[in-house]
Order: sequence, then C-alpha cells, then structure tokens
Amino acid sequence: MEIRRLLDFLKTAEQLKCNTRHSYTSSGRLESVAEHSWRLALMAMLVGDEFPELDMDKVIKMCLIHDMGEAITGDIPAFVKTDSDREVEESAISNVTAMLPERERKELDALFDELEKAAQVFVVCVKLASVEKLLAE
Repeated sequence: MEIRRLLDFLKTAEQLKCNTRHSYTSSGRLESVAEHSWRLALMAMLVGDEFPELDMDKVIKMCLIHDMGEAITGDIPAFVKTDSDREVEESAISNVTAMLPERERKELDALFDELEKAAQVFVVCVKLASVEKLLAE
C-alpha cells in the first residue's frame, strides 16, 4: 500500500472523531460520528452468529465506513437529509475514497454502492408498509 495515500485517508477519517452527531451519549455529551460507527460495528460483531447467512466481515466494514462522507460534510441526520444533501455526501465519499490506492478504493466504492442499494430497498419497503397500513384501516 502507498503509505502517503493511506495517511491522507486516515487524516480525513480522523475528522469523524471531531464531528459530532445529533444524538447524545449516556453521559449527556454529543456523540462523535466515530463513536457511533464503532458501536455499530461492535454490535454487528456481537450479533453476527444470529445471522449466519450474512458475510459479517463485510457488514462490519460497512458499519465502520457508512458515515465516512460526514468526515467532510459533518452530520446530517437521516430524518432531515435532502436529495441535495445526499448528492453532497456522495461527492464527499468519492473524494475520500479517491485518496486510497486502487484496490482499497474499489473495495470501499463497492461497499458504498451496496449500502446505497440496500437503503433504496429499505425506503421502498417502508413506503409499501405505510400504504399497506392505510389500506388495512
């Protein structure tokens, strides 16, 4: 691996420790994006045996990187995120992954693509469930 590129990437990723989210820790302070991602990855690791059909290494990687764009954009809560915000975040992610050597960049880009597709499916499912609930009333 090209050390300079790795260090540039890690320097950018370090901003996740500085950028706070919209939620609080149990001690009452704002949680950092890095803390959120770490706990999500830890939770995935601990419940991995419950999902033997999943590639948990991939899931843990996704947990660690899912908010990487926020190293540049800062936290934009999902419940207020607009299409414009998503475009800015996607651009930020592309800029961050471009710092990596090709092999690592391709791996992260593929993970982000898979996350985006999963998010789109989730949104459709939530909308369908809402429609189904209305029809049942």
